[in-house]
Amino acid sequence: MIKKVKAIIKSEPVLAAAWLLAVLSAFWVRPDLKYIDYIDMDTLFLLFGLMAAMAGFKSLGLFQSLGGALLSKVRTSRGIELSLVLLCFFSSMFITNDVALITFVPFGIVTLKMARLDEMIVPVAALQTVAANLGSMVTPMGNPQNIYLYFKSGMTAAEFIKLTCPYALLALAMLWACCMLGKKYSIQFGQGDDGSGKLNLNLEFWVYSAIFALCLCALGKLIPSYIAAAAAVIAVFAVNKEVLRKVDYGLLLTFVGFFIFVGNMGRLPAFSQVLASVLEGHEMAVAAGASQVISNVPAVLLLTGFTHNWKALIIGSNLGGLGTLIASMANLISYKWVCKEAAHFRHAYVRLFTLLSLLFLAVECMLYFCIKIV
Repeated sequence: MIKKVKAIIKSEPVLAAAWLLAVLSAFWVRPDLKYIDYIDMDTLFLLFGLMAAMAGFKSLGLFQSLGGALLSKVRTSRGIELSLVLLCFFSSMFITNDVALITFVPFGIVTLKMARLDEMIVPVAALQTVAANLGSMVTPMGNPQNIYLYFKSGMTAAEFIKLTCPYALLALAMLWACCMLGKKYSIQFGQGDDGSGKLNLNLEFWVYSAIFALCLCALGKLIPSYIAAAAAVIAVFAVNKEVLRKVDYGLLLTFVGFFIFVGNMGRLPAFSQVLASVLEGHEMAVAAGASQVISNVPAVLLLTGFTHNWKALIIGSNLGGLGTLIASMANLISYKWVCKEAAHFRHAYVRLFTLLSLLFLAVECMLYFCIKIV
């Protein structure tokens, strides 16, 4: 039993940390029916459906085909890096940072392996994660906390974009500079890596495409999220039940652990009182700081009970997605993919992501205070 626990901790350190925090917090807030309200089932349903679709696409070789297509157009390592990073930046504005990373991080890893650029997996995945976090801040539908704050604040879409656009433009310039600083290599193709492979558009492909489309509809609140998840289970089981084994259930359990921890923290009177006392006049800094510990979405849910300074919360929670690995749940998605597809790089990834993330956070915070002074 002890060996199994050690194996889980070694293979799933973030999952282990999430549940350790959840269990410790349960000593202060004893389990009751309110625990059920902690769990954001919409998030879990959507993540499951998207991961099922991505696992299905991967089983068909979709990422290899897309990678080959990209390699047939881009002939330098710098071109590939820039393409992969900007894909995350711009797509996250419309399909959320989570979906962008679930889609393009595995695509990027496969593409780099095909190009014999394994050493670029760490910097590219790290920059993709930063790009998705900062690109998603532009629009109200870019991430969960934006949707919540958009409706709470009563802002128009134009007002929201006007508020967040300066930070996104600065991020775009910094991402471009980071990509340009990397060494430029000509791509050496191996046999069969010339981009000539074709994807078989069979029934499975269309099933996984339909699941992905349903998940996007659920994100837009056109259909309930549980319908997308149920459709994913039924459809994938019908065409290839082995794909269901490839869904990352560890990531779903990680989210549950953090939901429990954050829910319990919000019910501690001492914690709430301290939070209220330090929040006034420092909403952006507190939102960004709290995100480093409990992630930005739960931080927003916690802080909205103590302030109506929506603009500061919008900027603070979005910038707060940078920093630690748990500052944004989206960060965990990239980390999980790196662990799964390039496990020997996981420690190097955490170091570089943290360094880059803190750098971007510091520069963006400087911009915030400059705008505030002006």
